[in-house]
Amino acid sequence: MNSIKNSVQLIGHLGKDVEFKSLENGNALAKFTMATNEFYKNNNGEKMQNTQWHNIVAWNKLAENMSKLLSKGNEVLVRGKLVHRSYEDANGNNKYISEVVVNEYIKLTKKEEADMPF
Repeated sequence: MNSIKNSVQLIGHLGKDVEFKSLENGNALAKFTMATNEFYKNNNGEKMQNTQWHNIVAWNKLAENMSKLLSKGNEVLVRGKLVHRSYEDANGNNKYISEVVVNEYIKLTKKEEADMPF
């Protein structure tokens, strides 16, 4: 039951290529943004789209795999947990960020679809 207390599952498209870093402590980090779209009809019957952007983070072997297999525009399912953190920017301002830390993923874009322009 503990594994579902903070559980996130998203299906969407990568907004940019995976940013991969090897850290000095030996860990690997992958980051990217992912868009999820919701479609609905407004009061006038017009089809509308609501896009939400999510910050996605993966660590170590998972990060290495994602950086090799995923690229901008790919559709992917990610599962993980929601994490909120804060940091101080170069100007001394506090910044807050929410991220999905991935523990598993499935690439939904087939290879031939990945080669097609959007």
